[in-house]
Amino acid sequence: MLKIAIIGSVGIPSKYGGFETLAHQLVDHLSDKVELTVYCSAQQYTKRPKCYKNAKLEYISLNANGMQSIPYDVISILKAYKKNDVLLILGVAGVFILPFVKFFSKTKICVHIDGMEWKREKWRIYAKMYLKYTERLALFISDSIIADNQAILANVPEKYHYKTSMITYGGNHANESQLTKVLLSKLEIDFDEYAFSVCRIVPENNIRTILNAFKKENKKIVFVGNWYDSNYGISIWQDFNEEPMIKLINPIYNQEELDALRSNCSLYIHGHSAGGTNPSLVEAISLSLNIVCYDVCFNRETLKGHGYFFKSEGELRSVISKKLTYKSSKRELQEFANENYNWNKIATSYYALFKDLYAK
Repeated sequence: MLKIAIIGSVGIPSKYGGFETLAHQLVDHLSDKVELTVYCSAQQYTKRPKCYKNAKLEYISLNANGMQSIPYDVISILKAYKKNDVLLILGVAGVFILPFVKFFSKTKICVHIDGMEWKREKWRIYAKMYLKYTERLALFISDSIIADNQAILANVPEKYHYKTSMITYGGNHANESQLTKVLLSKLEIDFDEYAFSVCRIVPENNIRTILNAFKKENKKIVFVGNWYDSNYGISIWQDFNEEPMIKLINPIYNQEELDALRSNCSLYIHGHSAGGTNPSLVEAISLSLNIVCYDVCFNRETLKGHGYFFKSEGELRSVISKKLTYKSSKRELQEFANENYNWNKIATSYYALFKDLYAK
């Protein structure tokens, strides 16, 4: 049986994040076809089972994100390359070690380049320079490259297109769920109608722009995020948490509770300005939500016209000040999501890629 290692995510079971959801879904859909090993951050899991749904779990005693992501990925790669046929590396943080791996083994290398990570505002200049270098190295040395968005693919030099696959994320793990009085009481939400947003609290997700627009328009919004993981998030919490029309909520790891809040909102606000195909946007499409999205090429490629866009606080205020009808019917959104963002189809694409790599 083909042996695949998934490297670069926080781990599974997934809590937050696109790579984590991807790893989780690949295990759900492929663990009966290939032998999977997922490398996980021991810092994020108090319980550390050795297996999950037929996949082996190996733990690294480092954080998977931030500056520790480099040694985290490198250690994972070094542990995995002799024991697996294909390494699926999510992100480019640790790929500087790949020339060593290629020299000493015939293991196939597949790198998901994660939406031009070096352009994210959260990185300082030296980190951006490093990530830009490792992205170029990944393009050169990998056996296969994955881009999750057509706009990302457009930035891959043409000479590498022969080994680049465009594979998106799925969203059909998100399900419509009833919003109960018990959940509203638990989260201390007293809104009858509200907009909703969920994301990592980082500058490129335009959180201040969104919250300022809703504050000035006196419109209700429920916003879920990791507010206390950075000084940036803490400052936003302090500035907006007492606003009567704004409800800030700490991370929700219960999928059903998160789905209940999302699937019953009047508008879904998506502020991401980087990162290719954002999983939270795909999930919103799969839930047939009325979407208002930051205007950047990645989001336009993901939505394909099935939503509204804003580029500034003023534009967002103009959009939310009106009663918005759906750009597309719920049936059209469901058909669009099933065609483009279905995990069965995506897992099948990954499986075909793994088999093709191994056969070469």
